[in-house]
Amino acid sequence: MQYTSDHLHLRSRDAVKAAGFYVETFGAREVKRVGDDPVQRVVLDLGGLTMFIEQAPDEIAPATPTPCLGIEHFGLRVADIEAAMADLTARGVPVKTGITARGPGLRIAFVEGPDGALIEILERSAA
Repeated sequence: MQYTSDHLHLRSRDAVKAAGFYVETFGAREVKRVGDDPVQRVVLDLGGLTMFIEQAPDEIAPATPTPCLGIEHFGLRVADIEAAMADLTARGVPVKTGITARGPGLRIAFVEGPDGALIEILERSAA
């Protein structure tokens, strides 16, 4: 049996605004919107990853602070982590942890996206 990635599904109090964050900040491309007034879901392509951002009803609980069980974060790889973090900081994206080395050839940092989504920014290089 072979499995392949299909999508990442996020919920947001404002799906259109959250989608705008991923488009403006990380260069995601909006593929389509489902429903209107209000939108039910915005579909994005973020570097080959399909993201569904669903409009969440008021009764949906906010994200659990990390660290937590279940899906804790998702990672985006960059070629130059210093440049990426400088860009994100300049854009006002909240930085959760600065750049740290996590072993030979791996440096990481964490930022916060809409609705408390934790996003890892990582650079991998030959060790």
